[in-house]
Amino acid sequence: SASGGDGERGLYPEIEPFSTGRLKVDSPHELYYEQSGNPTGKPVVVLHGGPGGGCSPGMRRFFDPRVYRIILFDQRGCGRSTPHACLEGNDTWALVADIERLREHLGIEKWQVFGGSWGSTLSLAYAISHPQRVTELVLRGIFMLRKEEISFFYQQGASFIFPDAWEDYLAPIPEADRGDMLKAYHKLLTGNDPEARLKAAAAWTRYEMTTCSLLRNQVRETRADNPSFSLAFARIESHYFINGGFFPTDAWLLENVHRIRHIPGVIVHGRYDLVTP
Repeated sequence: SASGGDGERGLYPEIEPFSTGRLKVDSPHELYYEQSGNPTGKPVVVLHGGPGGGCSPGMRRFFDPRVYRIILFDQRGCGRSTPHACLEGNDTWALVADIERLREHLGIEKWQVFGGSWGSTLSLAYAISHPQRVTELVLRGIFMLRKEEISFFYQQGASFIFPDAWEDYLAPIPEADRGDMLKAYHKLLTGNDPEARLKAAAAWTRYEMTTCSLLRNQVRETRADNPSFSLAFARIESHYFINGGFFPTDAWLLENVHRIRHIPGVIVHGRYDLVTP
């Protein structure tokens, strides 16, 4: 059975990594990575969300540990990767290059790519760039990072469904700046006032943690109270989003989907998903 015995349907039991390591990429960045499951199994790389969300032990549980060699890593600036919350040299194409570096470092020829939310965005960018290295794509909460998607969540749209969470999200931003919430938050999160940065990071993170599932999850919402998590999460997300994901055009992923049509893939998307609508 794939049940963990704790009411979480379809998840495999908790496991520990059989190896962990650190990979130096472009200065000043160094990435944390880990492997679990079957060392000689089918390789799969898991791309976490955010950007800036980092990996969690629960991500190992999507895969049968007898079958898969499960590879997780924390993307630049978050989780156990260093330097923490760093925006220097931190963009989509640097992450795509990091995935290739990790694949080569681990001696893997091809692998399955598994990602949710921002992880689905990065999965698509990587597959389009290196289709010959991807055996399958498994994507959850598909996110193209287009202006309309960002605007729906951060400016007007989700605000009508979660007016209470929206009110808290508005609070750190002066009324005069609320016409462009992303810009206003980015200014605070990259500013020189440490107290304002932390306050903005907590509000930004709490808004997403409150609205990212149909039923509220108090444990997840408390992540906003962890300054280490929220600062990396909010700074890196706003950095990517204000720069349009660093894509050449707004619909770049869709415009280049022909490059990956031959790769077997599965997309799972929630009807009531407001974060990645």
